[in-house]
Amino acid sequence: MRVLLAEDDDILADALAEQLGNAGFQTQVAADGRTALEALTSQPFDVAVLDLGLPKLDGLSVLKAVREVKPALPILILTALDGLEHRVAGLNAGADDYLTKPFDFPELEARIRALLRRFKPQAGSTVSLGALSFDREARRAVVDGEPVELSPREWELLDLLLTQRDKVVTKDEIAQAWDLDRNQGGPSSIEVYIHRLRRKLEPSGVSIRTVRGLGYLLELQA
Repeated sequence: MRVLLAEDDDILADALAEQLGNAGFQTQVAADGRTALEALTSQPFDVAVLDLGLPKLDGLSVLKAVREVKPALPILILTALDGLEHRVAGLNAGADDYLTKPFDFPELEARIRALLRRFKPQAGSTVSLGALSFDREARRAVVDGEPVELSPREWELLDLLLTQRDKVVTKDEIAQAWDLDRNQGGPSSIEVYIHRLRRKLEPSGVSIRTVRGLGYLLELQA
């Protein structure tokens, strides 16, 4: 598995690269935002670990630019900025996870592997609803023959909603599927992804209804 580690602290970058290598990952280090952006947009990676405070181009700008060309790449933000506003900004920009410094390496490794599990194709048949076709095995979502680009968390969310199509999916169930806790933005980040997915599903005739006080329900519009 290839990891792009964007970190400008040489000592920390070297230590993490060594630890990731010992854990079985092939790690490429980028010491500034421009180098990270060039690598992420021109080379294949399985996951990216991105510091926000990068020189030359800040991590948030890198994240937004990468999301334009690789919407499904799992990206974990690793930063000393631990305020709620920073976590929400990172998740809104397209991050799939957020870990603050200082941290223990086993937690970083666990979060990376959790992202990779979400990205891994799942066995199962194609599900169709309205003009939406959802193929778990091929990891493809199509509306009227046109592919729908989904981030890993959007993919997990749609899969969960389709699996429980006739049931209300609670925020706790979504958080559990994402390995999300309240320190990572909690309910507010879930609402962000619900809003994004709603917009992407609009052409399909499939909608996500908010059931006040309970959760979300996938419906086919009349």
